[in-house]
Amino acid sequence: MAHQLEQMAYVGQTPWHGLGNSLTQNQPIEVWAKQAGMDWRIESSNISYMAHNHKGQRLILPHDDQRVLYRSDTHAPLSVVSQRYQEVQPMEILNFYKDLTEQSGFELETAGVLKGGKKFWALAKTGQSSALKGKDVSNGYILLATACDGTLATTAQFTSIRVVCNNTLAIALKGQNSAAGVVKVPHSTKFDAEKIKQQLGISVRAWDQHMYEMKQLSQRKVTQQEAAAYFDAVFNNTSLSSTEQDEGIIQYYRNIASQPNNVYKAEQKSEPNGRAMSKVMTMFNGHGRGAELSSAKDTAYGLLCSVTEFCDHERRAMSQDHRLDSAWFGVGAGLKQRALEQALNMMI
Repeated sequence: MAHQLEQMAYVGQTPWHGLGNSLTQNQPIEVWAKQAGMDWRIESSNISYMAHNHKGQRLILPHDDQRVLYRSDTHAPLSVVSQRYQEVQPMEILNFYKDLTEQSGFELETAGVLKGGKKFWALAKTGQSSALKGKDVSNGYILLATACDGTLATTAQFTSIRVVCNNTLAIALKGQNSAAGVVKVPHSTKFDAEKIKQQLGISVRAWDQHMYEMKQLSQRKVTQQEAAAYFDAVFNNTSLSSTEQDEGIIQYYRNIASQPNNVYKAEQKSEPNGRAMSKVMTMFNGHGRGAELSSAKDTAYGLLCSVTEFCDHERRAMSQDHRLDSAWFGVGAGLKQRALEQALNMMI
């Protein structure tokens, strides 16, 4: 089975994906770099190519427009980029948190390398924590990640993690220029850690707004019909209002609800993404982690938690590290963002 994870370190409980090297708390950045596999630099070299002249002689010619990025430790190639490309070093990602951990009470929790060094990240707990009714606790984090293979700009975002199930959810930041609520620095621009911190506004405002929205969702009761409409909107990009009139979908989910233990065979649904929709409905109806807590049971918050749990723990993936990559940076992250938007739409 193909693996994307090069190396990773963590403190505390084993992460939900079960990967990495365990560290004790309050380790210096240098220890994190070594144990997370981030103690190397991105180097670069101009590109040359081989050609033959009319006499059959080999010529080595420069290609001035591009250069190759490679690891300083293994010399393994990472990508081919333009001369304007601004690389971000692994230690820059870790050093982003240095003053935050030393002066502001932040705590690094995970850091690591994916795809042989083409992508790397660090995740730190902010110290912010809130509980919904039923002692449903979520903690606040900041995730900083980058890639040098064209798949990800340097990205900083607030993230909440629901303790009962370790579900991750990016927190939408009001007033930012990104629909996903994150600060993104393209690789055509030099990475400026202090500017990113200013843009994020390392403060309680974003967290308080997020938890206010989660509280509102936890108080919004939903019917099985509304749940059917919601999951169809999330997985099939349909409208909540139009889906509510789709009696075929509504009847399908009525069948799910009528089955013993709320289990219904996904193969009986012919709608797109039927298997996934059946799975999340089953989790919503009492089989998900924390689904029976009063904050989640028959609420819009429970709908959202079913999707985040599906993306983080249940969605098909080649391996746990592929699932991690998807849940934080790829298709899974996009699905969770759409789930959040659709849940908030139910409050309008």
